[in-house]
Amino acid sequence: MTSSSSRATFLRFAGVGGAISLIDAGLLYLLKDQPPFNVYTARVLSYFTAMCAGYLLNRHFTFHHLDRDRRLWDELLRFFSVHALGGLLNFAVFSLIVALAAGQGMTGPGSQFIPLLGIWIGGLVGMTFNFLMSKKHVFEK
Repeated sequence: MTSSSSRATFLRFAGVGGAISLIDAGLLYLLKDQPPFNVYTARVLSYFTAMCAGYLLNRHFTFHHLDRDRRLWDELLRFFSVHALGGLLNFAVFSLIVALAAGQGMTGPGSQFIPLLGIWIGGLVGMTFNFLMSKKHVFEK
């Protein structure tokens, strides 16, 4: 787990992505039916919480091998800026999937998994963007 190869780094990033998707999905499902939340407002909070966990895990696990000379606040600002853009991509894909399912009138037992499908597909899009941008603009010198 200490390899600095691009492949190993991406696999660690993907592992962190998997862990934070559990945080994201768990909090979304916990909040989405609670007042004053709906599936969209719950997702904003669940994504922000997952992003905070992602920063800590990526800083100490994924990109541990990179020399960093930035101050913590500068690195945090860069991380949240990059991941906010990735989050917008993620949220756009998530919203598109939820809206398309609603527009198709999808109901029944399987419809409860539509938000989870949106998280996973949106997560793949966002994760790819975030990895490329984090490596270049957040954790490298």
